[in-house]
Amino acid sequence: MYEVLNDLNKTTGITGSMVVGKDGIVIAADLEEGSESDTVGALAASITTNIQKSLDRLESRPLSQVTIEAESSKLFFSDAGVGILVVTTQKEVNIGLIRLEIKNAIGKLSLAG
Repeated sequence: MYEVLNDLNKTTGITGSMVVGKDGIVIAADLEEGSESDTVGALAASITTNIQKSLDRLESRPLSQVTIEAESSKLFFSDAGVGILVVTTQKEVNIGLIRLEIKNAIGKLSLAG
């Protein structure tokens, strides 16, 4: 799992990645120094749980991915089967490339899990 995260982090613009259980517990993390993995994990679980509840009320498909654009960065939360794949990036990134690399990493995680 750490190898998948390490490979993902080699993508231009990605500053870190982690896999978090749906309960917010960090399963594996490869974040930039100074990042608080427990805080990011809890945030990811809370956000995705709340969005999924809203989607359930709308009778919509299961949550696939959430993107948050902050002032200085972007966060991607994706359902990876084994948990939530969290990817942090720089503010200005090629979103198409990031989403493709996330999709590839989820495929690798499902094979490893």
